[in-house]
Amino acid sequence: MGNYSQITTTNLADFGYIEREELIRLLTAWHKQGLPDGFCKEKVEIMFNRNSGYVFLTNSEFQVAMMNGDLLAIWYNCPKCGYEGFEEDCPFE
Repeated sequence: MGNYSQITTTNLADFGYIEREELIRLLTAWHKQGLPDGFCKEKVEIMFNRNSGYVFLTNSEFQVAMMNGDLLAIWYNCPKCGYEGFEEDCPFE
């Protein structure tokens, strides 16, 4: 049994069926599309957030890439207003 005191995990044994399915989608998209433009390639790893259920890629710069439909895209967050989302949904410049 995994350590459930932490919100996020990189331990694949902590991923359930649905999370492993999303992991497969992420890796397939990365394989076919490459990483999104502007996503740092240093220390890229898979992460699962137990609270949100999201499975995503992260890196040494704490960037996040997730599936946006069939595309692997950067998930943005604004430290000033708190907005989170994909680029096309962001209300800021």
